[in-house]
Amino acid sequence: MAICQNLMKMSPLVDGHLDITFSIQNTGRLMSEPKSAELMEKIVSLCKRRGFIFQSSEIYGGLNGFWDYGPLGAELKRNIKDRWWRVMTQMRDDVVGLEASIIMHPRIWEASGHTSTFSDLMVDCLLTKKRFRADQVEPQSGVAYFYSGATDPASGKESKDPFSVLLPKGKPPESARKTAMLFYQQRGLPNPALQGERTESAEQTIHYNPENGALLTEPRPFNLMLKTYVGPIESEDNKSYLRPETAQAIFAQFKNVLEVSRQKVPFGICQIGKAFRNEINPRNFTFRSREFEQMELEFFIRPDEAVEALFGSVAKPAGPGHPGEPQPNWGWQLWHQYWVEERLRFYEEIGLPRSSLVEYWQKTDELAHYARATVDVLYKFPFSKRDEKGELMGEELEGIAARSDFDLSQHQKFSGKSMEVFEEEVKIAWVRVSDDKKSDMLKRHLELKIQALKNRNLYRDELLPQIENDAKTFFEKLSKGYYIPHVIEPSAGVDRLALALICSAYCEDQAPDEKGNLESRVVMRFHPRIAPVKVAVFPLLKNKPPLVQKAKEVRDLLRPHMSVFYDEAGTPFGITVDFDTMGEKGPELVDTVTLRERDTMKQERVKISELVGLLNQKLR
Repeated sequence: MAICQNLMKMSPLVDGHLDITFSIQNTGRLMSEPKSAELMEKIVSLCKRRGFIFQSSEIYGGLNGFWDYGPLGAELKRNIKDRWWRVMTQMRDDVVGLEASIIMHPRIWEASGHTSTFSDLMVDCLLTKKRFRADQVEPQSGVAYFYSGATDPASGKESKDPFSVLLPKGKPPESARKTAMLFYQQRGLPNPALQGERTESAEQTIHYNPENGALLTEPRPFNLMLKTYVGPIESEDNKSYLRPETAQAIFAQFKNVLEVSRQKVPFGICQIGKAFRNEINPRNFTFRSREFEQMELEFFIRPDEAVEALFGSVAKPAGPGHPGEPQPNWGWQLWHQYWVEERLRFYEEIGLPRSSLVEYWQKTDELAHYARATVDVLYKFPFSKRDEKGELMGEELEGIAARSDFDLSQHQKFSGKSMEVFEEEVKIAWVRVSDDKKSDMLKRHLELKIQALKNRNLYRDELLPQIENDAKTFFEKLSKGYYIPHVIEPSAGVDRLALALICSAYCEDQAPDEKGNLESRVVMRFHPRIAPVKVAVFPLLKNKPPLVQKAKEVRDLLRPHMSVFYDEAGTPFGITVDFDTMGEKGPELVDTVTLRERDTMKQERVKISELVGLLNQKLR
């Protein structure tokens, strides 16, 4: 996380706040880069102090995993969503939008597999009952103390529940005994006498609570969906769920959108909306929450076999990087590469440098069962883990998955409604395909299906007849011009992106105050496209009514076109109304103002009448 230097210090605002800075402390040297934990603490503190993010229900002690966005945070989130929507839909001919309900028919979640497989393995601390995700328990080494039970001679009570405590090597046994006594006191023994103590050396174990050394329960599945009921009676018939993702609504509405939007495959449907997951252990500020917002695109493409029938072959990636403008003969690999690069471009265009991002290709054993490939775009948050070289490894901002035809096929199966599309061109092209070519395509299709199952250890010989029958049905449909589209899915989190932008914008520097003493400041260097406030307007002197009045006129001129305010937090442009604006030094500068850019420190004299056009150009 770079600490910014030599940023301009603009004039005080009307209400006395500094334009782009928040004072931290006075010091005689440039501050060194804070440690990751310290930096994150500063960012969290700033988010509350400056009105970006508040704890939900704070006056009642808060609610873990839920957050509210204050004035600046609300503007930041809106700018993120507006920019994403504009780039993904309004600036493209091949993507349309959808806004679906949060609660949908529960059968949708059966079809998608969420009711049966959408779960994490969880473990509980036997002492504190605190819950952890099993895969997030850090391995530990030390000496494990085991107890077979305990008795209370005074009361005659007994507990045969076994218990164990892990101590770091060198720590006295009394610590383990004290923890064990607390465990048995919770089981009704006021003064427990421990039974059967023995010890074992433990290396890199994940069976103990890292916070207190107490034994954890065995891992067990925990479904992440939040349950609710639709109707006046809480019964199984009325059970439903708050959606855990926005994608399934797009799949469920695929045919409706296709019919009314005048689109043809390849095309996409996107939406922005709330989703809910009953996370076992929300953590890292807003990064992992129980209520969050997603920006998802489902881009529907022809299966490679249809492309090959139409064009004789399927174009494959020639190498890394952006493949250029989409072509009709692209297969799923090129479409996937295209959307990975498009999404990386988007992040760079809103202020996240490529050096802060990691492009992580999931390994075969990490892929979801339906995915052919998935790329995670990671951002190097201050709380990210570090590799063996000490470099931040990053945490997920977005996943771009090649989901095959799994989702539409599942909804066709569960709903009984066709999700197939018909293309006359495919039907005509299939007639021209030679028999040898058809046999080769069938052979390759089967090999890919079998290999995909083997990669996930899901293949069994008894499945082969069904696989062969499904392949035969697929090619019979294709010969008539019918197929179920495949999908490329870029799925991003609004809240995670907002946090990444806040972390990226956070900079500390020093500048002289009015007396010439160096003062340390926090500067929020948001990119103009997503900055909560685009322009700050202020008079040179707040006690001169003519200057104040003219400044308000400039603000009102700009307000219909962009966010303008008499205050600032990460504002990229500042406008000063001074005595030259009023014509006190000559008519040539009447109705001009000083426009200053935060990042370049450039300032220029601009006519008020030209401000809207000039600023709109800079904010694109």
